[in-house]
Amino acid sequence: MIDTPAFKIIIGLILTYVGLKMFAGGMKSLGSVDQLQPFIDNPYWMFFGGLVCTLLWQSSSLTSAAIVGLVASGILPLPSAIAAVLGANIGTTGTIWLAGFFVSDGLPTGETRQIALMHTGANLLMAVALLPWVHPIARFLARF
Repeated sequence: MIDTPAFKIIIGLILTYVGLKMFAGGMKSLGSVDQLQPFIDNPYWMFFGGLVCTLLWQSSSLTSAAIVGLVASGILPLPSAIAAVLGANIGTTGTIWLAGFFVSDGLPTGETRQIALMHTGANLLMAVALLPWVHPIARFLARF
């Protein structure tokens, strides 16, 4: 039973969930980050921060958990968090390009390239459309 694929999948999902919860909890308990305040208060810097973190970690879930933890701790203002999530959405497209690189033995070709372009294009379009509006979006979301 322990050696079955279903058991391994369930254990993997549980460990991933517990790991993300612990990571988010650790982010919540961060102390003062005064030296980062100029970056934290600027949504454009946070957009690039979300993008870079997701590219480095290859996990938009981990980036999102960090963002939620920072917002919950009061360190990250909502407009910057929205911008960071938009950046994470673009950063996650790096995974599909990386996968396409290994599948195609170089730059993705054919349908792999079309899927990568669509994924990247949709996320870029969303970021370009929403990034200038993060402050009004945050004011709207603050009502709930």
